Amino acid sequence: MDKIDFYMNEFVKDLKHKSIFEYLKNVNQGKRLRSKLILKIAQPSDEAYKLCAVIECIHLASLMHDDVIDEALTRRNTPSINAIYGDKTAIMLGDILYSIAFYNLTSFKQEISACVGLAVALLSSGELLDVELGESFNEDENKYYEMIYKKTSSLIEASAYAAALLVDKKDALNYKEFGKNLGIAFQIVDDILDITQDEATLGKPNLNDYKEGKVTLPYIMLDRALKDEDKKRLRAYFAQTLNKEEQSWIKEQFAKYDIINKSIKIAQEYGEKALKCVDNPDLQDIVKKMIFREF
Repeated sequence: MDKIDFYMNEFVKDLKHKSIFEYLKNVNQGKRLRSKLILKIAQPSDEAYKLCAVIECIHLASLMHDDVIDEALTRRNTPSINAIYGDKTAIMLGDILYSIAFYNLTSFKQEISACVGLAVALLSSGELLDVELGESFNEDENKYYEMIYKKTSSLIEASAYAAALLVDKKDALNYKEFGKNLGIAFQIVDDILDITQDEATLGKPNLNDYKEGKVTLPYIMLDRALKDEDKKRLRAYFAQTLNKEEQSWIKEQFAKYDIINKSIKIAQEYGEKALKCVDNPDLQDIVKKMIFREF
């Protein structure tokens, strides 16, 4: 991954802005799922590493904007850029990362720049839809899937597709479908972990999504299972800061209706769809480690 960091720093070195280097240093310790996919599909090369750097810049830019929207003060257990420098700086630095990514994207063939460019448009549309859905309790599962496809899956889909295009794979569309299904599974798993993992593991409070007005798949499924007063109670907790008793009640309802296991099964079904798209042991290993694991 050092080669990816090298290219990312090369992209921004002429900007000479301290905060952007600090951000790259602090948050570059994530899963790097998109880069891992690119390197497994296209195999390591200067062009592949540069494509990874472009995608990572786009991803980090989206996180900067996401933290402003969510008023998040931490990112991967470190202070967010908006917490350190304020919202205006975070937004502009995100814009810089997007712009520098697009500038370097122009060195790739048209099909690659087109698919990544479309993914960024979808990502931004998904972020907007996420904000809109947060205005009230969303019970529409289709809207949830539309949002996570655009906001999360589209860039993972584009990463896999772009990597296949980079090395002229004849079955490039299969890799695109692989990325799409993996991305949906990945986001469902992330939504589950917000409920099942503790604050030390998450780097943010437990049940934080619901507090922030995000009705993820487990909550939609729980709402469907609850009746009368219990349904009203769940919805009354939407976008509220909950005390320990209220948090315990929600977790008890998840357990009562076996919602977490049902959500895991759906994530794994998307994982299975991804596995059927390509015959690549390295990619299958990534899916199994991320989706088929202990929760």
